[in-house]
Amino acid sequence: MTTRWPASPIRTWSRTRAQLSAEQLAFLARLPMRREEFGCLFVHANAWAPASWEYILGRNEAVRSMMATDCRHTFCGHVHQPALYHLSSVGKIANFSPVPGVAVPVPGHRQWLAIAGSAGQPRDGNPAAAWAMFDLGRQTLTFHRVPYDHEATAAKIIAAGLPRALGERLLVGA
Repeated sequence: MTTRWPASPIRTWSRTRAQLSAEQLAFLARLPMRREEFGCLFVHANAWAPASWEYILGRNEAVRSMMATDCRHTFCGHVHQPALYHLSSVGKIANFSPVPGVAVPVPGHRQWLAIAGSAGQPRDGNPAAAWAMFDLGRQTLTFHRVPYDHEATAAKIIAAGLPRALGERLLVGA
């Protein structure tokens, strides 16, 4: 599947790319799109094709990602809305809306896919930065929200000449 991007993100990426040195671009090109550590998979966007930037939008994409790996815990970046999915041993999918500060048991007898959210562009109606902490020993995942000065950040985005919508979306977490 080819993703067709609207002009605004393409202009933004082109502007950002033009500000990076050849050395910085080479460094970014060397970063892996997927990494396995401690039996966990960390990916950009999804596990079936991390470089595609295709979002996990719901259960179908979550299952597709979980079926693309044998790891019991998969953590996806790029997606801006916190979410947690699990696949039972009989192939039944369930999803949760995480509650900040509440540890969720994520035992290894199920397969899990977690999306921590976004530190800079949350898109779930909450402008606070989102992150999650996985406790490998306890097999728990705790989602967190941290307020930051999103108004100052939005002003800097607009002052840099980027599209106003990119800054304004930070104010409402959209």
